[in-house]
Amino acid sequence: MAQSPSIKQEILSSCAPDLAGKLQSWQGFLRVEKNMSKHTLRAYCGDVGHFVSFLAEHKGAHPSLNDLSEVSLRDFRAWMSRKAMDGAGNASRARSLSGVKNFLSWLDKQGIMHNAAISTVRTPKQAHKLPRPLHEAQAAEVLEQAGLLATEDWIAARDQALFTLLYGCGLRIDEALSLNMSDKPRDEFLRVVGKGNKERQVPVIAIVATALENYRALKPFGTGADDPFFIGARGKRLNQGVAQRAMRDLRNTLGLPATATPHALRHSFATHLLQNGANLREIQELLGHVSLSTTQRYTEINAKELLKIYKAAHPRA
Repeated sequence: MAQSPSIKQEILSSCAPDLAGKLQSWQGFLRVEKNMSKHTLRAYCGDVGHFVSFLAEHKGAHPSLNDLSEVSLRDFRAWMSRKAMDGAGNASRARSLSGVKNFLSWLDKQGIMHNAAISTVRTPKQAHKLPRPLHEAQAAEVLEQAGLLATEDWIAARDQALFTLLYGCGLRIDEALSLNMSDKPRDEFLRVVGKGNKERQVPVIAIVATALENYRALKPFGTGADDPFFIGARGKRLNQGVAQRAMRDLRNTLGLPATATPHALRHSFATHLLQNGANLREIQELLGHVSLSTTQRYTEINAKELLKIYKAAHPRA
């Protein structure tokens, strides 16, 4: 079992004991009480660790909780400037600031310490980015050719099953790779555990069910109920990097854009549903979005596509 992300020991060693102890307690809070995903937890731990290291260098001493309470707006700006000089873009710095704010907010709510300056630090502006879905013909080509470059039949069936599941059900890659053999569709629905350990049920259409069964029949080992459904060549749970590399190799072969990633299949699922008449609330449920505003990004894509078609087709455009 993979070890949970945590702040590195050398970071904890650079802090005074009182701050090191609270950093570990905060990690436990995020992991257990907030049930934060391992990816977000890793990012938060890394960002706060970088901030603490910066303080140790900036102040020339092991920072304590008292030092943390006295960090000024100028200090926060100096840290953000350091990240910018190290090549971090606005989105990366905004995420880093969010992690530090989370830690300081937790300390404040626990009655441990208060920092007045953090509320005055402005979050770097981020560009408004839209999801980059594939066109329907491109998505169909990915599903048809998914196993093209595989060295074994079962790996070809695995890649086809995975990509078909992502596009056919709109799953996040982590949700798909977390499935076990016991998580097979029942009554044409699949139970999925998403972000924040929230469960949802997604309908499974025939093309997805067929791809999953084809892979299941060819899977050479790990067929017990608690074994991972998608496995790598050595029988362990399939790593995201392997799936992303398979998609990268496939898109290069097919001449698809660099935006053709496993996650783009999820974007394509939502965009194509919207284009074919599904409403936002339905798509929100299927994607497992907490906020409808997250799902509304897909209406902007649809509007841009309509404008493109209009300009190309209207005689006076």
